Amino acid sequence: MPTGPSPTARALRALDILYARPGTTADQLASLLGVTERAARRYVGILREAGIPVESSRGPYGGYRLGRGTRLPPVVFTQEQALGLVMAVLDGQPNAIDDDLVGSALSKVIRALPESVGRQAAALRAYAAATPDRHSARPDPATTSALIAAVADRRRVNVTYRGENGEEWAAEVDPWAVVVRYGRWYLLCHSHRADAIRTYRIDRVRAVRQTPHGFTPPDDLDPVAALEENLGAGWKYPTRVVFHAPWEEVAPWIRPPMGRLQPDGDRCVLVGSTRNPTMYAQEWLTRVPFDFSLEESPELHAAVAAVAARFSAALSPPPSAETRPEDQPNRDDIRWPVAMPPA
Repeated sequence: MPTGPSPTARALRALDILYARPGTTADQLASLLGVTERAARRYVGILREAGIPVESSRGPYGGYRLGRGTRLPPVVFTQEQALGLVMAVLDGQPNAIDDDLVGSALSKVIRALPESVGRQAAALRAYAAATPDRHSARPDPATTSALIAAVADRRRVNVTYRGENGEEWAAEVDPWAVVVRYGRWYLLCHSHRADAIRTYRIDRVRAVRQTPHGFTPPDDLDPVAALEENLGAGWKYPTRVVFHAPWEEVAPWIRPPMGRLQPDGDRCVLVGSTRNPTMYAQEWLTRVPFDFSLEESPELHAAVAAVAARFSAALSPPPSAETRPEDQPNRDDIRWPVAMPPA
């Protein structure tokens, strides 16, 4: 659909507004279209002349609305909406091609667009390049759809899950929410088998079967916050890190999967767990610009020692025959970058 100032474009935009917001007044319609109230009434007249029944009523609850039974085209996109859709698809699945499920659906959408908009959308798809996220894991659409339906219906389900080691087991869960985090899809749920909150990667869910039992999710549920907190608990290796700085200074650097940060006088303590001490040391602790001491666990001690040894070796290369000791860089002369907290 064209987006310029043409009467046709604004009339179609008015149709879209009246379909989405029954009862829109002439003043509101004018504001949304960016025209005068008189011009807005003229676009309503254009719609009526085209055979589209637009009813109007007076009074405090009056306004314009489409007549009963009015049917619109299945999909109406502005140019910005169409290009935004293509960008979102390519961002989420860069390798979408016609033989792919998502790629073939995108092709149908592009073919259904008006020629002027479809041409730009097709060009964007053809000439844009994106790098796939190597950490993402795409779940089966049918499995995802079944879980989302269970979340919406508040219906308990039985899931068959395959763990990282390949072992499969069944669990009866209350599916609270589906959360997308850094390219991975998770099911946040209450497991009746464990009687605890659990997060399952949907790409590892092998089967979903609804049960006749309903459930009520927590009233104050924040799916994203609950997922982040749960990802930092229940792993094999406990972690306890004491930071020699106040809680308010360290807190901006701590992500929920790292554990729970607790104040301790002029220090603070990070308590959690991890299944990968090497990653915890290399990717998480090295980003926090404060001195710290480790209290748990032996595996995390070893991982931090390995990182420290590697960094020390990088700063203190052994002198060679061609390089005299006095030519070695002085560590006091190195300009270290100023650390900034994560966005």
